[in-house]
Amino acid sequence: METVDVLFVDDESRILEVYGKRLAWRGIPARLATSAKEALAEIDAREPDVVVLDVRMPGMDGLEALAEIRKTHPKVPVIMLTGHSSEESATRGRELGAFDYLIKPVALEDLLEKILQAAALKRR
Repeated sequence: METVDVLFVDDESRILEVYGKRLAWRGIPARLATSAKEALAEIDAREPDVVVLDVRMPGMDGLEALAEIRKTHPKVPVIMLTGHSSEESATRGRELGAFDYLIKPVALEDLLEKILQAAALKRR
């Protein structure tokens, strides 16, 4: 499997730990960030192939972070994750250019498939 540089962003450390380990087991070592501010700094330091971004976070939320990512790194695909499905946030995410919108808990196989699709899109 081709190496994919993934930045996984979630304010819940347990979520980061679980998905981080599971992706690493599949050959995708994800960089982890616990806030939107930390994620934006990571993206500026080294642009990832894909960002997996939680919608609800304290401070800057995922939709605000997505808007910032689009301004500075428009070609980076962003997969939005949420535990609180709302049509309004899904619509806003699509308007801002999210690659996809997934509901937590998301099965690892489904997340992995979306990550690989998003990375392939960026490489085109």
